[in-house]
This record gives sequence, C-alpha cells and structure tokens, in this order.
Amino acid sequence: MADIARIQRVQRSELAVPATSPHFFQKAAQGPADSIFLDLEDAVAPNRREEGRANAVKALNDVDWGTKIVSVRVNGLDTPWAIADIMAVARCPRLDMILLPKVQTSEDVRFVDRLLGCLELETPRERRVGIEILMETTRGLAEVEAIAASSPRLEGIIFGVGDYSIELENFDTVFGAPNPEYAVGGAENDQWHFALARIANACRAHGLRPIDGPFANYGDPDAYRASAIRARALGFEGKWAIHPSQVAIANEIFSPTPAQIAWARRIADRMAAAASDGQGAIGIEGVLIDRAHVKLAEKILARATLFQGAVA
Repeated sequence: MADIARIQRVQRSELAVPATSPHFFQKAAQGPADSIFLDLEDAVAPNRREEGRANAVKALNDVDWGTKIVSVRVNGLDTPWAIADIMAVARCPRLDMILLPKVQTSEDVRFVDRLLGCLELETPRERRVGIEILMETTRGLAEVEAIAASSPRLEGIIFGVGDYSIELENFDTVFGAPNPEYAVGGAENDQWHFALARIANACRAHGLRPIDGPFANYGDPDAYRASAIRARALGFEGKWAIHPSQVAIANEIFSPTPAQIAWARRIADRMAAAASDGQGAIGIEGVLIDRAHVKLAEKILARATLFQGAVA
C-alpha cells in the first residue's frame, strides 16, 4: 500500500480553531500554521454544534485561506451530527480534508470514503476530499494497521491522546504530558511510546502522514517542544497546536535542519562520486556509508524541497 499515489502535503503544524469562534478565523488564515482544522466536536458545546457547522461552511466559502491545508473535525459517527456535518462541509470547494474523530474500525473510514464519493458526484471538484483520522480509542489502536489500509483517501493518522488516556483510565489531567509516575529507576519515561510507535509504523507501511496530537499545557513551551522532539524521533512529521504559540515550535521541530540538509547533500555527492569509481560503500570520518545512507539522504532532501513552499 505504501506505493499508492497520495496527495503530498506539508503538515508540520495543525492548528485547532473552534468553529464557534469566528473572530479567530482570519487570524489563523494569516498565521504561520501549515494546516488548520475548524473544530465542530470537542471544542464546541453540544447545544452549539449546528451553529458551529454553519460557521464552518461560511468560513470555508468566505475566508481567504491562501495555501493552507484546511480541514474540519466533524462529530463522530456515533453522534446525531456526523452525517449533516460531513454533507455540509464536503460541498465546500475549499475543504481539503475531513478530520474524523474516534475511529474504531476500518469500516468507519470506508463509510466516510463512500459518502464523500457520492457527494463528489453531486458536486464535482478539482481535487477529491481527503480524510485524516484521530486514533483516540483503545479499539482503534488495536486495529490501526487495518485502518491505515482502509482507503486511498486516507492521508494521515493523528494520535488523540486525550480520549485515549480516558479509555486507558490512567487519570492523567494534562493531556499529552509525560506522567512522572511512569518512571524506571528514577528516570522518567513516556507512557505514550507504545501508541505513538504503533501509529507511526502503520502510517509508514501505508503511505500516510503520522501526526502527533495535542499538548494541553500551552503555557509550557519547553514541555511542548520536548513532546514534539519525542514524536519526531519516532517518525512523526507534524503535531497539533491547540494554541497559536505552539505553531512556530512545531514548524521548527518537524523541518529538516540546515545540518541535516548539508549532511544529505554531502552524502549524495560523495556516494555519486564513489559509484562512478565502482564503489558501493565508503568511509567518512570513521563511519561506514553505503546505499542505505543514500536513500536516507534522498528522503531528507525530498522533504526539504517539499517544505520550501511552506510557511516558515
């Protein structure tokens, strides 16, 4: 499945904007986030969800979002709002992706895929609507590999740590932060390692973007940075921002560094010269460099090229 041609997007940062707060829309559109989602779900009181839906449709049609990726987090398929949410926003040409929460099985994704296909027959578009999903249930994580393979519309999986921790019943009160009680030999560990690693592996196996979810304590930028670095180390390529102050950090952490780009160019040049001399491997400063390093260099340079047009 990894060779399926999917839309390539830069999604280092994904900023949450409640759909009942239209005064934030223009500022978000002009800000530095690569991606924005208008939230019809958890950030909206139940008695205002229809209002939020109307606001999202108006914003999709009226706000100049520039080159940003714009998604709408609809309500879950087990709610009375889900179908109306999807039908309303998917008819807006500017919508890039449906953000589907609380996905439990691959059937959830296939159902939305089919519904979007029907809506696109009714309202033709230049580019199909993509799907990104929140992995925030224990059942969903148990089936994440099958879910990742469920639809060519599926573009990314986001770790929804809040609802996931509620299902685990570990009683964390600051979603996304390490729990100091989860320690071995006095060293703090990350209790989310299993979930993050499994999501990242499923995404890479099926050509999807793994995106880390929220870090609730927006007043602690250093802790947010540390969380983003841990996710990057596991293969994630972006992270949610629940506050605008988190966007610049995510953009920095999930961009190739100048040192990485310089290394990749050096490896590409040196290995090209070696190949012309019939060598498949060389030593550089005591480190063996072979074709695997060329593949790594190519990925770094491809990511850097993709990011050249992104908001800095």
